[in-house]
Amino acid sequence: MLSKNAKALVSACLMATAALGAHAQEQVLNLYSARHYSTDEALYTGFTKATGIKINRVDADDAGILARLKAEGSASPADVILLVDAARLHKGEVDGLFQPIKSKVLNDAIAPNLRGAPTADGSIAWYGLSTRARIVVFNKTKVQKDDVDTYEELGDPKLKGKICIRSGSHPYNLSLFGAVAEHIGMEKTEVWLKGIVANLARPPKGGDTDQIRAVAAGECDVAVTNSYYLARLMRSTKPEDVAAVNKLGVVFPNQQSWGTHLNIAGGAVAKHAKNQANAIKFLEYLVSAEAQNYFANGNNEWPTAKGVTTDNPALRAMTGNAPFKSETIPISAVGANAVKVQQMLDRVGFQ
Repeated sequence: MLSKNAKALVSACLMATAALGAHAQEQVLNLYSARHYSTDEALYTGFTKATGIKINRVDADDAGILARLKAEGSASPADVILLVDAARLHKGEVDGLFQPIKSKVLNDAIAPNLRGAPTADGSIAWYGLSTRARIVVFNKTKVQKDDVDTYEELGDPKLKGKICIRSGSHPYNLSLFGAVAEHIGMEKTEVWLKGIVANLARPPKGGDTDQIRAVAAGECDVAVTNSYYLARLMRSTKPEDVAAVNKLGVVFPNQQSWGTHLNIAGGAVAKHAKNQANAIKFLEYLVSAEAQNYFANGNNEWPTAKGVTTDNPALRAMTGNAPFKSETIPISAVGANAVKVQQMLDRVGFQ
């Protein structure tokens, strides 16, 4: 039998061990990320340097991350989820994979249309951390800018045989099409999508950079791309990239109506996060001026945090050093249209 002093010593040791364990847990953050950008390493390094919290990261695409969270259930080690598409953020929320949180820092930084809809108690499931515009590029010698300055014109017969675009079912396009549906209604959107299919120069294939290069190479005259893909080429010093960019014009569509569609990269706290406080601290760090500038200068995205601007030369050149009008509909509504849009794509034969 242990003496009274021995029992006290054992008790003290157990308490110290528990305290050390809790402290160690507080210094870890488990991140599931769909951001495959090498420049993001500066984000993670900056956070650890500022807080002492070590980041353990798992990389996968949006769909893979959501599937993994479902499979892992309550045993998931994930604390923070970073995804790169509004529709997938919405799906994660609807499937109950995120933990709605309250953060004055995040609410003050991110506009309501760039975050999830509030729950009954005002909690938010996800926040947009950076934006990218869905723009149109065109061959300057073959197409007039006025013929492609709205999304609606992509379905106009005047562009028959001229358009290149990646798969309609890709999340970037699902979000664009979901936004258009929000503006003009489902019925008109289906007619519009049928028109785009009729205007394709080739079956959808490849990524956004492939569409840009196809226009430069003369395979088609018009393409749809996320802005940061074009910005990468604009910042490249490779002769072939410089030559390609010089052939292109760029349009931010619908400046005279609802504005250009923005998609987002966003973050959420995982439903079963074991390190919730660290998770919120990380998301709050990502809306700081330091982190927002990493998004802008590292991966050519626009900051979402209020009051943060960018001096990225490609983004400035792309817009003629002037602000552009972006749509203001809730990103959550765009994501909610994804299922109906996919059904439309199947009906009109949009691969």
